[in-house]
Amino acid sequence: MGPNKNNKKDEAGSVFYVYGIAECGPAKEILSASSPVAIEEESVVRLIESGDLAAVVSLVPIASYGEESLAKNLTDPSWTALRAMRHEQVVEHFAKRISVVPLRFGTIYLEAARVEEMLSENRARLVEIVDRLRSREEWGVNVYSDRIVLLSTIISVSPRLKDLSERAAKASPGESYLLQKKIDTLKSDEARVEVNRAISEIEETLRAQSIDARRLRVLKVESTEHGELKAKFAFLIERSRFQQFQAAAEKMASELKMSGISLELTGPWPAYNFAGD
Repeated sequence: MGPNKNNKKDEAGSVFYVYGIAECGPAKEILSASSPVAIEEESVVRLIESGDLAAVVSLVPIASYGEESLAKNLTDPSWTALRAMRHEQVVEHFAKRISVVPLRFGTIYLEAARVEEMLSENRARLVEIVDRLRSREEWGVNVYSDRIVLLSTIISVSPRLKDLSERAAKASPGESYLLQKKIDTLKSDEARVEVNRAISEIEETLRAQSIDARRLRVLKVESTEHGELKAKFAFLIERSRFQQFQAAAEKMASELKMSGISLELTGPWPAYNFAGD
């Protein structure tokens, strides 16, 4: 069932902002216990129900969230950042407690009836996703490389360079010089090989501790205090097995530290990367 008819006056000049979808009963219990701040502070987070599913929504002014006005507002970084944070906080408010299908920032429906239709028409798929995400959460793993550290240790890490270095130590001065020049030339290539090897090992090791995994696109070279961002992963984890996952990640981080490759564990997050399956 949709919003109460007494709310029709409140809906004038407004549209429905949808945060995510959950089972109706558990979502009602959460909302009755505590309500998060809506994307627009003067609004209230509520549910639009259809059978055993409910969409988590709040009213927003069409003047700001209509198609053209929303597109314009999204070009304002401060406007977008505040509302993206509130969107995330609402989704997390539910996702920490129950299985939620999170929707992307900026999902708008003009009428409550359209939300109900969406829930009804997609019920089978939505129920399947809710069941799949039950008692699970998404964790992110970022892989960084400190190029200076890696290049300084690559001879001891790379079998190829280690062999050349040992040969150079035993060779005549002239041959040793040539071998050392070859080592210097190959350092960058071998560093790249080592980073790719480490990334593959991280993915394989942590995938074994997960229900599912996604390798995410790195849109640009990002330099941070940890080094350059080389890879990003999302893992779907059983909440009850998080400690094992964390231990595996920490073991990998410890083994790779000497070569300047580090891991950053982030989360838990609503399962955005696994809600479309």
